[in-house]
Amino acid sequence: MKYKLSRYVINIGLLLGLVAMPVMAQNLPDFTQLVETYGPAVVNISTTSKKNNEETSKEKQPDYRAIPGIPEDSPFYEFFRRFFDNEGNDLFEERPATSLGSGFIISADGYVVTNNHVINEAQEIIVRLSDRREFTAKLIGSDNRSDIALLKVEATDLPTVKLGSSTNLKVGEWVLAIGSPFGFDYSVTAGIVSAKGRSLPSDTYVPFIQTDVAINPGNSGGPLFNLAGEVIGVNSQIYSRTGGFMGLSFAIPVNVLKDVVEQLKAKGKVTRGWLGVLIQDVTGELAESFSMEKPAGALVAKVLPDSPAAAAKFQVGDIITKFNDKPIERSADLPPLVGSTPVDSKVTTTVIRQGKPTTLEVTIAELPPEDDIKLAVSSKGDKTITSDRLGLSVTDLSAQKSETESLPENGVLVVQVEAGAARDAGIRKGDVIVMINNINIKNVSHFKEILAGLEEKTIPVLIHRQDSPLFLAIKVPAKK
Repeated sequence: MKYKLSRYVINIGLLLGLVAMPVMAQNLPDFTQLVETYGPAVVNISTTSKKNNEETSKEKQPDYRAIPGIPEDSPFYEFFRRFFDNEGNDLFEERPATSLGSGFIISADGYVVTNNHVINEAQEIIVRLSDRREFTAKLIGSDNRSDIALLKVEATDLPTVKLGSSTNLKVGEWVLAIGSPFGFDYSVTAGIVSAKGRSLPSDTYVPFIQTDVAINPGNSGGPLFNLAGEVIGVNSQIYSRTGGFMGLSFAIPVNVLKDVVEQLKAKGKVTRGWLGVLIQDVTGELAESFSMEKPAGALVAKVLPDSPAAAAKFQVGDIITKFNDKPIERSADLPPLVGSTPVDSKVTTTVIRQGKPTTLEVTIAELPPEDDIKLAVSSKGDKTITSDRLGLSVTDLSAQKSETESLPENGVLVVQVEAGAARDAGIRKGDVIVMINNINIKNVSHFKEILAGLEEKTIPVLIHRQDSPLFLAIKVPAKK
């Protein structure tokens, strides 16, 4: 009886499993109609560019004079000289460089979107459709900061995609990509949205969509669709240690695309709003050092001279919590908001200054073509002190002018770091301490004076490292 009961239970389990399989299959998305409808609007893009191989050939061309064992009066010497001076040059003649990528048609009259890095420095751009038609494309304009390029081909009645919105995109939502990975045309891969609003080091003005869709070289510039068949992003980058897909793909939101395309059509370039601050995230330690209840906002590490922020009286150490009535939870939230703000518009911002909320009104300017900040320091070495309490030694410094910016006039240079509070906080040799506990450092003597008055608690320290400002939180130990 026991045997029969067990067999009965097993049979019931198998039956339930067979019933559940089609039910689970029904819950999975079906992308076939989407691909049939919008796949023809996805294109393959190939480019050719001719590099200046004159210098390259000189680098690669062997020097016959350097071949050992061949004296100048040898007949072999003359043979090699003629070969490399004449026939040998054929080996180094200029050859076109090619690249492959993806794109998609956004209008029936021939406007095509792709990544800027796909067509960068290309002398010829070929757009190939799924029906094997090929067109030579004209570059309407490109934007390096968003990695978007707009092309135009002379054709009519072309298949097009439907642009959606990335505003209501949800993490966990199904998405599909069509592109040409490794040169394989019109490949389809699917996955889900892993995260939104990702900020990458080289693209601070783009709140990237992170997905687990299999994206590989050649997919760049292709569309990312939602289940409604709408383009909600442009596949742009992957995170990989091998050059292939590793589960982290990044797409440019379609809302960014729309703004860039509109500007490229109208004027061939893109303008962005500019505030003029260098910012960083507020960590738990920094929040404690600034007496905040929880980490939030964008911490101002530097106010650039002659910038809108300087005119509005922003200060280093301010924590921006609202911009144009929109909350700033992380520092990555701020650049896209500022960049999309119209030039010359007045915006109200809320900052936390010395633990209290303060309202500032700023007039947004146009982002300069090159906003990189160059800093340089040199140590006079004429006065050095060591703080056993923090575990570091500092010396006076002098500011030097650079092409775009001058250094802060005050501060001290870290010349040695030992085990202690400074090392635990992340301070390194070569850092310049500009501010400690919200007090600007004048010189070594002033630094020593401030240290003497510090209590046992966590305080913010502003440093300059490798041409960039950075706040650190240091736990000051009790006085010995």
